[in-house]
Amino acid sequence: MLFKDYGSSMYINRMTEKSQVMIPNSLWNRLGLQPGDQIEFKESKNGIRMKKKVSPANFSKYRGFLKPLKEKTSQELIQDMRGS
Repeated sequence: MLFKDYGSSMYINRMTEKSQVMIPNSLWNRLGLQPGDQIEFKESKNGIRMKKKVSPANFSKYRGFLKPLKEKTSQELIQDMRGS
């Protein structure tokens, strides 16, 4: 059973003998899931939350991206963006 709390939708599916559950297309699309993606399940007192697990490695290409801006003040950055 999958439950979406931020709308008013509830999805009910049967679990297979292999403990597999079908994820409805609307959730699949909303989460941006692709075959092979990892799903994270987090249990709390309110229920179980499911979300797509995003690897920190996906963001490694942005590491240090803002370093050249470190020495500039916010005013200088604004002036650069405005081209003045």
